[in-house]
Amino acid sequence: MSYFNKFPKMIYDMKNDGNYKLLPDILKRVKQRNAIKSGQFIFDNYDVIDGEKPEDIAYKWFGDAQLHWVILMTNNVKNRYYDWPMNSVQFQAMLEDKYDNPDGIHHYEITQDSGHTSGQGPNDYSYKVEVNSDTTNASSISNREYEEREQDKKRSIRLLNQKFLPAFIEEFDNLIKE
Repeated sequence: MSYFNKFPKMIYDMKNDGNYKLLPDILKRVKQRNAIKSGQFIFDNYDVIDGEKPEDIAYKWFGDAQLHWVILMTNNVKNRYYDWPMNSVQFQAMLEDKYDNPDGIHHYEITQDSGHTSGQGPNDYSYKVEVNSDTTNASSISNREYEEREQDKKRSIRLLNQKFLPAFIEEFDNLIKE
């Protein structure tokens, strides 16, 4: 069963011409329960490969591309065009559209003095602090580097352990009916 087939139906006149249709109520939202967010349901980390779509990952992980909605929901992806990592062609086009000089300076940063002073993995920059250009030992970060970091954040997703999939779907089905 596809994702939108699970939604309650509503009667809607799309053209305002008196011709009503029965459609899924896509405005209905289900919030993940705290047990899911906190990790009571077990997740595995996954790095999205360049050009990989949610359907591709759902097929690889769950054996069913129709379950892409589980991946989107568990990673809080509300808009797959803005919240999902771009492929390399889309990324280059975005850079050229957004910046006059993609390799120009976006900001300066230093390593913070207290707390975490190193990354917890190759894509963790939380130990860096944005500063003014005249700060001692400040490193410049280009627009390209900044946007690559943003894509890396989106690329690191969590995949629901397959053994919890039936319980997750059952809970979703129950919540969408409320």
